[in-house]
Amino acid sequence: MNITLEQAEKIIEVAKEKSISLNTKMNISVVDTGANLLAFVRMDGAWLGSADISIKKAKTARFFDMNTGAIGELSQPGGPLFNIEHSNNGLISFPGGVPIKNKKGEIIGAIGVSGSSVENDHAVALAGSLAL
Repeated sequence: MNITLEQAEKIIEVAKEKSISLNTKMNISVVDTGANLLAFVRMDGAWLGSADISIKKAKTARFFDMNTGAIGELSQPGGPLFNIEHSNNGLISFPGGVPIKNKKGEIIGAIGVSGSSVENDHAVALAGSLAL
């Protein structure tokens, strides 16, 4: 099962609404099961440098099927995944990437969000991930 463009657009719309409610400007990316970029939006005024970060957060969440913040906890010095961020042409190991599941609980893609604090990034990504 793979995420559709229609679903990705709905996810982005919900994430944008959450971003607006937090008074932030975000870059929001959605990838499919193969970690290929399916949909992306940069809200007016969002940081240019966060575009790439949002894509990498989405890919990281899909590559490992877990929130990027969890990967960050595991990748600290002495941790079991220390230095993992250097793999796969660069991963992002701080919050803002979340796997997306269908109603059966199967992972069908992931969302990555960047443009504010990691707490806001995660809140927006989580809202988007729950849009379906």
